[in-house]
Amino acid sequence: MNYERSGEWLKLSAETLASFAGSAVRVIEAGSHPHHVRQWLLALGLFPEKWLNRLFSVGGIRMEGSSILLRTFIAADASSDAIFRTLSQGDAVAGASLKAGLLYYDDWCLVMDKPAGMPVHPSAPGQRGTLDEEAARAGLLRGDGLPAKHIHRLDDDTAGPVLYARNELAQLRLDEAMREKAIGRQYVALVQGTLKRSRGTINEPIGKDRHSNGRRRVSPQGDHAITHYETIAVYKRASLVRVWLETGRTHQIRVHMSHLGHPLVGDTLYGGSDSKLRHQALRGEQLTFRHPWTNEETILSAFEPDWFTEVRERYASL
Repeated sequence: MNYERSGEWLKLSAETLASFAGSAVRVIEAGSHPHHVRQWLLALGLFPEKWLNRLFSVGGIRMEGSSILLRTFIAADASSDAIFRTLSQGDAVAGASLKAGLLYYDDWCLVMDKPAGMPVHPSAPGQRGTLDEEAARAGLLRGDGLPAKHIHRLDDDTAGPVLYARNELAQLRLDEAMREKAIGRQYVALVQGTLKRSRGTINEPIGKDRHSNGRRRVSPQGDHAITHYETIAVYKRASLVRVWLETGRTHQIRVHMSHLGHPLVGDTLYGGSDSKLRHQALRGEQLTFRHPWTNEETILSAFEPDWFTEVRERYASL
């Protein structure tokens, strides 16, 4: 559906909205009162009721002629958002480049390519150098102060794409897609040894390890967790596997592969080891999602990091 952005406002043709809802829907009268506009929009069923009601409560719905205006693109409030408060002091524009890759960017969402070693979000107040900060900076470098809210996360030492919503409507739709398992996350890992089966599914619940802070384990009392995998290549001492997540538990791939007896190379927390690599050999390879506005399938692939290429080629040459 075509739209026009006018500052904070999403501008849509009432006739276009009616046509998307169905041929039998009447077009609302030009210049209608915001209350009637809200009622009409609710009847169309094109937008979340929660979002429309909140917009109406703050004067975020109006009609100009035959156009519907919805206050959608609201800049982050630096007084309440710690990341934007820090970046608004000037260092966002002063930086020559982002410290993380930018795979996708528009009014609705963005996708950052997180490097290994960078946390997605702060673990303590005032922490700098997070991917959330880089996502906010990506907008500010373009003169756009829309918020950036991560839809999913990666472990600090896992590289790969992370999806962000840039307005409330996008966040509602992408959060729902996550709940419905409609966002595809594909990973590549180097695991120790050779798997008995070249492909399979691990359906084992994951919970906290009472004996080791920060560690997870397969446990009957844990949360439902499903991981799918297939072997890409087999080396003398390791295997390269592609992995898909059906759920998103903390350390899920690491725990499940260790449970099979094939911990990730370099993952000392779960029984892996490597003479040179100091973290798990795991990277996000591809992210698939429906765009929160157009509903078009979006498939984004991340570049293989140099460190992953080095460890993969090293094991391949043994």
